[in-house]
Amino acid sequence: MKKILLFTFVGLLQFACTNTENTQEEKVEEEVAKEMTADDKANETEEVEVSESGLVDHSTWNTLLKKNVNNKGVVDYKGFKKDEEKLDEYLAMLSSTPPANNWESNETFAYWINAYNAFTVKLILDNEEKNIKSIKDIGPKTQIPFVNTPWDIKFIEIGGKKFDLNNIEHGKVRRKFDDPRYHFALVCAAESCPRLRNEAYTAKKLDKQLDEQGEAFMNSDKNQISEDGVKISPLFDWYKKDFEKAMPVAKWINKYSKNKVDPDRTDFEYMDYSWKLNGSF
Repeated sequence: MKKILLFTFVGLLQFACTNTENTQEEKVEEEVAKEMTADDKANETEEVEVSESGLVDHSTWNTLLKKNVNNKGVVDYKGFKKDEEKLDEYLAMLSSTPPANNWESNETFAYWINAYNAFTVKLILDNEEKNIKSIKDIGPKTQIPFVNTPWDIKFIEIGGKKFDLNNIEHGKVRRKFDDPRYHFALVCAAESCPRLRNEAYTAKKLDKQLDEQGEAFMNSDKNQISEDGVKISPLFDWYKKDFEKAMPVAKWINKYSKNKVDPDRTDFEYMDYSWKLNGSF
């Protein structure tokens, strides 16, 4: 009986590991559905009706980004560690000031993008002593998507509710905002992620900021678009449905890339994804 259980467990692990890349799009869609559980519905309905303390001030986060992130998005985690007290103050402010129903859409949108990125930096800092080289070094060696990865750690508290990074990305951003440009702004602390912008997102500047992020991403080494060939980021594969709700992937490329592709093109080769940390201590 023990042998049967062992073989079954090993088989499940092998299936999970061998199908991680091939089922990424299905997995993220499952995650969105999971965010509609009864508990998350409760979180949604318990959202603050009116913000009593005014809108969130992202100036502290803005200062930290300007100081500790360069124009290419390379993060000085050692610098952030020195400024951790200020970061903690900003995160505490986010935790105590959740989006309210009277906020404009862009204010809420900017809030969740900043929250995702700031809490990701905090997660890296909290694991500094482990000498991590990748965000994937956090947690168990065998990781199952949406089960026990770094993005499934419930270390975030906002409005008295516990969140993980997946909850924010898939439940608060992807499900609520029909604008796939957030994929150019959410940064998972990996080299192949879009650059961490060295300024905070704000409601007034959000549209311009997202366009600038798209342009920077498409013309960076995360994509290779030239007369010799085209290889694009796997983000366009993993989140293809998100992008194509607005327009075909080829049109996204042509919107932001200096080098253009056939607008009717649908077949693309994808870059390898580097999970190496997007900075150093």
